[in-house]
Amino acid sequence: MSGTPPADGQTTRGQTTRPRASARLGAVLAVLASAQFAVALSTSIVNVALPAVRDGVGLSDAGMSWVVNSYGLAFGALLLLGGRAADLLGRRRVLLAGLLLFAVSALAAGLASAPWMLVTARTAQGVGAAAIAPAALSLVMRLHPSGHARGRALGVWGAVSGAGGAAGVLLGGVLTQTLGWPWVFHASAIGAAVVLVATLRLVPGRLEEPERAPARLDLAGTLTVTTGLVALVYGLTAAGRSGWTDPLVLGAFGAAAVLLALFVFAERRHPDPLLPLGIFSQGSVGPANLVMALLGSVWVGLFFFLPLYQQQVLGAGPLEAGLSQLPLAAANMLGSALAPVLARRVGAYRALVAGLAIQAVGLLWLARISADGTFLTDVLGPILLIGLGLGMAFVQLTGAAVSGVRPADAGLASGLVNTTRQIGGSVGLAVLGTLAAARTAGATARTAGAAGLPHAAALTEGYRTAFLVSAAVLGAAAVLSRLLVRGTEPERDTAGADPLPHSPGTPTKTR
Repeated sequence: MSGTPPADGQTTRGQTTRPRASARLGAVLAVLASAQFAVALSTSIVNVALPAVRDGVGLSDAGMSWVVNSYGLAFGALLLLGGRAADLLGRRRVLLAGLLLFAVSALAAGLASAPWMLVTARTAQGVGAAAIAPAALSLVMRLHPSGHARGRALGVWGAVSGAGGAAGVLLGGVLTQTLGWPWVFHASAIGAAVVLVATLRLVPGRLEEPERAPARLDLAGTLTVTTGLVALVYGLTAAGRSGWTDPLVLGAFGAAAVLLALFVFAERRHPDPLLPLGIFSQGSVGPANLVMALLGSVWVGLFFFLPLYQQQVLGAGPLEAGLSQLPLAAANMLGSALAPVLARRVGAYRALVAGLAIQAVGLLWLARISADGTFLTDVLGPILLIGLGLGMAFVQLTGAAVSGVRPADAGLASGLVNTTRQIGGSVGLAVLGTLAAARTAGATARTAGAAGLPHAAALTEGYRTAFLVSAAVLGAAAVLSRLLVRGTEPERDTAGADPLPHSPGTPTKTR
């Protein structure tokens, strides 16, 4: 299989039938979606396993956060570089390299016997993920033309991306309770190795060809944006632990501001910048990334606080907490499957606003949890709504972030949307964690002189605050989405329109 698979309905020398071509495209899409699933899975698979990892490797309580943050920092900070590398060096080549690094580093994490070994391996795993995510998405966009085929492909992509987060919590609980915490990482290594072999066999070799000849590497841009984002995410993460006025936190914010300003300055002067600032005016890239950052801030927070509520308040074990994510994953996949259908019927922006609103309603419902509640009465109904809305919104935003972009910038746009989601998630988790901790401390202090508020009840007040603020963020995102396209009629195309129309005032690109 040496060439690009033909699109739906296309024939090759009169021999390739439509069902056969569709089957070939479907197999390639399954491989690429599996790569994205592995990335999303590894973001959350350690959440339930952290207490066991702490005991097994000898981590401190503060060190536990770095098992998650080292992966997230490397992933978020290097996504732009991964996207540009895919454009310049070849998407298939970058995808294969990322999968190899991801598999080897995940295996090393499972074999770690000291904290520094584990954190180093997780950092390398994040670097691999930063190559996988934009390369795989840009391949999906290249293989599926705009219209119905692209809408279906993005529906699959949204389903596996959202389900990966929920499945990570599920699989992490199952593996931790049955085989032990190292298998949380070994499973990621095995999965990446399988996807690597499938990519070699099924993804066409011709896709290795870059869109254009490699240009000079933007070293200044790479260095400033990577270190700037690391400083920003570190400051936001530390703020939840040390407070927003801690000198180290303020220093990190100051360094981030200087480095990111230098990045903008460098990009304006480099002949082939890492992030051409004009990409934000292509298609719907700018507004889509803004809303994706808000969605990411809620998404990461949900998968962090929900398992904590179930284990620390409701008393669930790792396996039970993991299994309880199945309804959320199923609802997410349903929402992703319905997203392109709904977009063709009511317009893509209305579908996006509906998805954000449904999530907001689910989080408002979840904000009514109680310390003596149960999964059936307090959690099940809300997470079904949240999963449905998440799948709907994610598909629309992913399509908007890469639609109307020049082919040579497809990998860059794919990396950018993942960067905004990761950075948005870091911002959101830091803010939500600080608010939840403050609410819990306040609830405890109010009754310190009396009988005292039970610890589970105080924790519940903190979690309720996090969910309530998350609902407000999604409500604002829904309003913002509508304001950004004010005066633009949603597209309706029964054959399958682009995931989102272009922003007002942005010239429509001919594809």
